[in-house]
Amino acid sequence: MAKKESSTKNFVLRVDTETMEALEKWAADEFRSTNGQLQWIITEALKKSGRLKKTRSASS
Repeated sequence: MAKKESSTKNFVLRVDTETMEALEKWAADEFRSTNGQLQWIITEALKKSGRLKKTRSASS
């Protein structure tokens, strides 16, 4: 049986309590999960730095 390729990768992240509380509040303010907020922050930082590969949009 072929192994399924995952589109996500899991990892452990240790964050101090103050940072985590701020992140959880920010996520709630944006109506996102904490995980979703972290993904958004990382994606935005990668785009800004030019390190994220450009992908075709669904409308192209």
